[in-house]
Amino acid sequence: MYPQARGWAPDAVPLEIRSVNLAQVKADRGKAGAWQVVFVSPSLGKVKTYTYSAVEEAGGLHEGVFGGAVDSYTPRGDSSPFQIAAIKVDSDEAYATAAKESADYMKKNSDKPVVFLMELSRRFPDVTWRVIWGDSVGTSDYSVFVDGTTGKYLEKMH
Repeated sequence: MYPQARGWAPDAVPLEIRSVNLAQVKADRGKAGAWQVVFVSPSLGKVKTYTYSAVEEAGGLHEGVFGGAVDSYTPRGDSSPFQIAAIKVDSDEAYATAAKESADYMKKNSDKPVVFLMELSRRFPDVTWRVIWGDSVGTSDYSVFVDGTTGKYLEKMH
């Protein structure tokens, strides 16, 4: 998605990377059938969301990479855009780290879906993966933060 975003705006940088669980593609240990990235163009003051999906699926997901509508960018919450070079750890590595810290929780909640969220927040100095057991941050009762640059375990949220 990064090359397409840079085609839209040469200064495009990610604000948020999020996995999307699909009915047709089983998510497994840090792998997902679809990903969504919100890119920011500081010079334009705009955001554009790109989605990659391995398959066509109801709800507007198309196979391949597709860009969404362009919107105004207003800083929100405590997350900030980050440089793509800050990402040194892939989601499967983040999952492995989170799983080591979560063995007991995973045994009791083996049926819960797992989603991934990468962002740069004021909470940690580096970009982080948040490995979330549940459908979303808002509905989850458990998640683990993993440093997206070093791969180190940071914190559990209950």
